[in-house]
Amino acid sequence: MADFSSRLLRWYDVNGRKDLPWQHPRTPYRVWLSEIMLQQTQVVTVVSYFERFVAALPTLPALAAVPLDDVLALWSGLGYYSRARNLHRSAQICVAGHNGDLPRDFAALVALPGIGRSTAGAILAQAFGLRFPILDGNVKRVLTRVHGIAGWPGSRDVEDQLWKCAEVYTPGERVADYTQAIMDLGATVCTRARPRCDACPVQNACVAFRDVATAELPTRKPARLLPLKTTVMMLLRDPRGRLLLERRAPAGIWAGLWSLPEASDEASARSMIASAHGERADRAWRALPMFSHGFTHFRLDVTPIEFSIESNAIAEADDRRWLFPAEAAALGLPAPVRRLIAQLT
Repeated sequence: MADFSSRLLRWYDVNGRKDLPWQHPRTPYRVWLSEIMLQQTQVVTVVSYFERFVAALPTLPALAAVPLDDVLALWSGLGYYSRARNLHRSAQICVAGHNGDLPRDFAALVALPGIGRSTAGAILAQAFGLRFPILDGNVKRVLTRVHGIAGWPGSRDVEDQLWKCAEVYTPGERVADYTQAIMDLGATVCTRARPRCDACPVQNACVAFRDVATAELPTRKPARLLPLKTTVMMLLRDPRGRLLLERRAPAGIWAGLWSLPEASDEASARSMIASAHGERADRAWRALPMFSHGFTHFRLDVTPIEFSIESNAIAEADDRRWLFPAEAAALGLPAPVRRLIAQLT
């Protein structure tokens, strides 16, 4: 496999993706933003979010200067919101301690919130042309199959093997192109399902292809039953049709986002409204269809209930607002809450 990188670069010259928006121009800020967005998210989804984000916040100092609410609103629907919070905090750290730029030093990069070893390597390779390996999900899949490495890639021993491979194969020249090439190979050819082995530039050296084992590699993460949680979301409507929204706590799921008031069950919801409204809560309410939302570590079943109340029954505060549904759309909202509110309009 001595010519692994040269084969990959020749393939990239003909087949690689060279028109992604963060490649033109390929600045450190744009590379960093794209790498954070691409964590846990496919390119086809990221492109429109990236373009909207950089149109509103074209530079790192611009990102650092706006309130977190603005960042979360731009991120709304992309999920994994800790990425947006880390992005905002990292920008502020760079303005305060790195002259408003991303550092070129590996240790300084991985010290920033939300930047791990692979993301730092991708930034240094693609933005600065420095020789650093990467090991995102696509690269793990390619190297696991090429070397026939069994075991879940998230385990320490398997990941250590993959990092050694990534280090060996990363060339000293055209490192930015190589980094994009191996990600592209995993994303477009060496896919998890139905890989296009006939189009692979390293097919004749691939253990998984030789052993007809592409369906088994990479080894899937051991399955576990996700716990189920339930909640009631209250759509409180005033006579003008406005909704009551509350900012969530700074920790936990959807931290810092705007959402709907919640209760543990329907009886608690009615009791809360009755207490705030000063009258029986069952005079003007209707249940909406329940829905489920999956998180990494659990599944959430949501029962929405719409109540009609007087707006003066619950006063506004810093973390509580009465807004029309169209106004709410401008805030950072969790994706299922955004969809629920959209149904009202």
